[in-house]
Amino acid sequence: MKYNIIDGVKYTKKHEWARQEGDIAVVGLSDYAQDKLGEIVFVELPDVGTQVEAGKGSAVIESVKAVADLYAPVDGTVTEINEELLDQPEVINSDPYGEGWVYKVEIKDEGQMNDLMDKPAYEKFVVEEDEK
Repeated sequence: MKYNIIDGVKYTKKHEWARQEGDIAVVGLSDYAQDKLGEIVFVELPDVGTQVEAGKGSAVIESVKAVADLYAPVDGTVTEINEELLDQPEVINSDPYGEGWVYKVEIKDEGQMNDLMDKPAYEKFVVEEDEK
């Protein structure tokens, strides 16, 4: 597979990832999504303290090709944003699961993490997406 899909994070059908660290989820855009968007040139981040809802837009990612919403993988409260992305949004392209994280959210309902896809399920999902 040409996309980097890693263990230790959960994935959404909109191609976000979430890595649980205690009661916090670190949220970002999958390698598949950043590849499809192309060169990312701007990121609009939520404010710390913002309430996000699973499946609803929580940030905006702008690339040379398109503008896309980043959807919250879980309900919760934004506790931290990756301010580095304001000056260097292309970090999402180069390191989507590391330095390219977008924000951290205090998880309201940990059960929602179980509703997300693990690596094997997401790999299968991406193959099906590419066949469309």
